[in-house]
Amino acid sequence: MSELTTVARPYAKAAFDFAVESGAVAEWLEMLSFTAEVVKNDDITGFLAGSHSPEVTSDLFIKVCGEQLNERGQNLIKVMAENGRLVALPAVVELFAEQKALYENEVEVEITSATELSEAYQVTLAASLEKRLARKIKLNCNIDSAVVGGLLIKAGDTVIDATVRGKLDRLSHVLQS
Repeated sequence: MSELTTVARPYAKAAFDFAVESGAVAEWLEMLSFTAEVVKNDDITGFLAGSHSPEVTSDLFIKVCGEQLNERGQNLIKVMAENGRLVALPAVVELFAEQKALYENEVEVEITSATELSEAYQVTLAASLEKRLARKIKLNCNIDSAVVGGLLIKAGDTVIDATVRGKLDRLSHVLQS
């Protein structure tokens, strides 16, 4: 995947820069997400693996996508087809979404708890995390009985382990030292 990420990065950046300039970031994300799903189709994957001219490849791909692609999106597909990079579209979408989150100053936070969190607690937690991280928060809550109690919070590179399991593990490590 890292090879595709390297290939996808300039396309994602160019698409994102254009989307910001034209004020259509959400539209571009939707359009790119659709094209990534088309690439994941087994028939299309087989077609892309074949030796077809870039014109034939881009024409077929654009016909499959239909009205989901605007004129600029079609241009991106043509450029990527000319360079044999259509298989990198899922990575382009991923990088585009990351840039969108940074642009909107938003972070996705994974919350793991032993039990389901109430809606009110989630709202309070999101507000608290927004203050601490100085960013908009999008919560993804998971349940894992292995945490025993408390919360495990992951926001990008930041990890806050306030679980009973984590505290027991740290205590065990200290006692063994």
